[in-house]
Amino acid sequence: MSKLDFKELGLRVGLEIHVQLDTSRKLFCKCPTKLVEEQSKFNIERGLRPAKSETGEIDPAAMLEWRRERVFIYEAPPESSCLVEIDEEPPHQLDEDSLTVAIAIAKALNMRVVDEVHVMRKIVVDGSNVSGFQRTALIALDGFIMEGEKKIGIQTLCLEEDAARKISEEGNKVFYRVDRLGIPLVEIATAPDINDPEEAMRVALKLGQLVRLTGYAKRGLGTIRQDLNVSIRDGAKVEIKGVQHLYLIPRVVELEALRQQRLLEIRDELLKRNVKPEDIREEIVDVTEVFENTSSKIIRRSIATPGNGVFAVVLKKFKGLLGKEVQPGRRFGTELADYARVWGGVGGIFHTDELPSYGITAEEVRNLYEKLGANPSEDAIVIVADQREKCVKALKAVVDRARQAVIGVPEETRSANPDGTSKYMRPRPGAARMYPETDIPLAYVTPDLVEKAMKIVPEPPDAKLKRFVEEHKLSVELATTLIRDLRLDLFEKLTAKYGGSVQPSIIASILVNIIPSLRKENVPIENVTDELIEEIVDMLSRGEISKEAIPDLMKHALLNPGKKLKELVKELGITRLDVNELDRIIEEVVERHREKLLARKEKAFAIAMSETMKIVRGRIDGAIVAENVKKKLREKLNIGSDDEYSRQ
Repeated sequence: MSKLDFKELGLRVGLEIHVQLDTSRKLFCKCPTKLVEEQSKFNIERGLRPAKSETGEIDPAAMLEWRRERVFIYEAPPESSCLVEIDEEPPHQLDEDSLTVAIAIAKALNMRVVDEVHVMRKIVVDGSNVSGFQRTALIALDGFIMEGEKKIGIQTLCLEEDAARKISEEGNKVFYRVDRLGIPLVEIATAPDINDPEEAMRVALKLGQLVRLTGYAKRGLGTIRQDLNVSIRDGAKVEIKGVQHLYLIPRVVELEALRQQRLLEIRDELLKRNVKPEDIREEIVDVTEVFENTSSKIIRRSIATPGNGVFAVVLKKFKGLLGKEVQPGRRFGTELADYARVWGGVGGIFHTDELPSYGITAEEVRNLYEKLGANPSEDAIVIVADQREKCVKALKAVVDRARQAVIGVPEETRSANPDGTSKYMRPRPGAARMYPETDIPLAYVTPDLVEKAMKIVPEPPDAKLKRFVEEHKLSVELATTLIRDLRLDLFEKLTAKYGGSVQPSIIASILVNIIPSLRKENVPIENVTDELIEEIVDMLSRGEISKEAIPDLMKHALLNPGKKLKELVKELGITRLDVNELDRIIEEVVERHREKLLARKEKAFAIAMSETMKIVRGRIDGAIVAENVKKKLREKLNIGSDDEYSRQ
């Protein structure tokens, strides 16, 4: 993939950062904010439907979810839920601690805090909220954050309840657990002022870091989520949800810019071919007879089920375009397939740009064109094999998406894939999904509340940098890198706890040097937890391991997530040596290499040090080894002085 010129493309990116707050209770009840892994015996079953807004409209995203006709089963563990979560009791007053944290974050972002907090209902009928809506409250507006010399606007800061956890799906049934439902969540939305993929990652890092520095952010996988709004010139605003890892943000942004560029190229080609949206007709034809004796296992397996068949639609003058790559490994045909899956519930589609293949023969393709009266030199055909009703829904969605291709890039919500590509989820929600929450009274932002919030406003980066250099004796370079690390608050916590026994520079190096170096070795650093880092620092403070052992120990801990650190220390042979054992090893090394050391006195220290480190590496600090090697060479062989060693 050639390097994109983002300035030329007119790239614009806005971020929505969601961070769970670590408060004692949920946002609208007194249940604790903890997750429960045991399956609950108390379950309820619900079906959800969208409601019209005050304008009389139904949100298109909500309509899609309703058309899926799914049933939702909710587990309600009593340790972390009550009648509020299962929508059998009105929500309680907004949690004041959560509101205080939100105000503190808003102040750090230079925002204008509202005087009165009004809770709104946002329609969500995908099952993630038992009531069919999510409660959200606007806390502050119109702020900014500095990225270098550039000001990035912060449009809104909201306080909202997190959704239920999806556990599994079986047919049309979706299983959720409501322990997460109601955990306080801050949502920070930036203006579309970001113009570069790397800049997007840096801004996301700063925002997530700022929330954590209040001391009230939850930690761990899933506690912070990033959604991206991406567009290019002449493209469209596309929301990409569920970017779990910061380092994936640049890739997601770049590949969405590429996708929109390729879709605009497809639009331009369709316009050259004089294709109009109305030329793409919704004429769905049963073509099962064409495939009665097919060798395609997929089609044969499908039509063997009573009521199933093969259905097709012609896309006039689309030949060659369905095979055009829009993202690595994803073609325009993949975009059509996404729509077919979401709207029709089918497994996928076939199209003639990729045929003959998959057991479908050239003769079957010719018969297909003949039956549909299509032109093999300029038309494309899409086929689906499944139940008739599902096939019709799927192909109608394909036609709709093909019509949009003539116009350009459709506004839509997509989900991020692990490789940075994305797939269609649903239409972008509109304004018709919000209406006032009538069960919760207003919350007033009083001077006392603001004063309380000001006590947890994070320290400014410049002041923190100065303090790290002066108090913790970090180099300016290490301190600067640490200031940009998402685990900055963890550094402060560990330094406060272990600073008397572990040098702050070692703790900082674990975060900003060792973990990134493991990523380069393809070690799954996404498995790094705060608990793992603290356990390693704790072992270091107790003298159970040396600082040199940390990279190997962390690497093997991430590659063997089920094993305890103490087991790995024994397996790797990196139990910390005491000085007496080190003295014995050095003495053996000196005796074994006596002749060589005496013959090459000018290199004696380097030789002895090298041979000793082969045995003790990772088990004791190198500085201690060096000091004891010098001492032993003087005692046993009368070799070396400090001046001589300094010249070696």
